[in-house]
Order: sequence, then structure tokens, then C-alpha cells
Amino acid sequence: MRKQNYQNHRFFEPTSYFFLFPLVFILLGAIIVEWMQFAQSEQNFWTSFSTSALQLTAIILSLRLRLYALVAQDRAIRAEEQIRHFALTGKLLDVRLSIRQIVALRFAADAEFPQLAANAAEQSLSPKQIKEAITDWRADWHRV
Repeated sequence: MRKQNYQNHRFFEPTSYFFLFPLVFILLGAIIVEWMQFAQSEQNFWTSFSTSALQLTAIILSLRLRLYALVAQDRAIRAEEQIRHFALTGKLLDVRLSIRQIVALRFAADAEFPQLAANAAEQSLSPKQIKEAITDWRADWHRV
């Protein structure tokens, strides 16, 4: 398996990014076109409304499901990193660390994780700065 680093750590899940999200934009475009046509004709309002409502429901549902998956995964990462930090140092992570910082810290190998976590809290490092500061990457190939 290839080594993970800052340049290749991002993962684009093909089903979402190459099928679902383009379909969402197509549906959104269809809603706009449908409502523009409705405004210029005597089309049945309820047929147009129900079709648009179904399309909007599909859009909102697909985006919310993606968000729910990411939030659940972030919570799991926070718990894992809290346990890892405790196992390495005997202390919990600094409460000043945001979830985004903790998610970025998951890529740091055990040797540099405690010091990098302390630096991130002290200096309010952004997730990007945290990732750029990692010298020994711990791969995470399972993020969705």
C-alpha cells in the first residue's frame, strides 16, 4: 500500500462526488427550469409543485446523509484520538482543540502526536497547518 502524506491524504468517494453530487445539481437545474416554465404557462400548479418537492427532498436528503456520515465519523475520530492521547501521555486532549484540529491530528504518528497536539492547542494551528507540520504520517485510508 502506498504511503500517505499531505499531498495524497484527501479522499474523494467516487459514488458521492462523481454520481450523486452531479445528479443533485442536475435536479436543482430541473427545478429551476420547471418553475420558469410554470411561470410562463397555465401548467397544473400541483403537478409542478409535487415534482419539485420530490426533487428538493432528494437533494436535501442526499446532502444531509453525507453530512451525517461525516459528523459520525468525526465523533469516532475524536474518541479514538482522545484514547490514543491518553494512552501515550496519561492525559486527555487539550479542551481548546476543535474537532477539525483533532481530525487533522489523526494523521500524526504516535511519536509526534502528543507534541503536535500541544502545539496545535497553544498556537491555535489550523487543520492545514497541523497536517503540514506532520513529518511521519499515520495513514487513514478509511475516511468517507
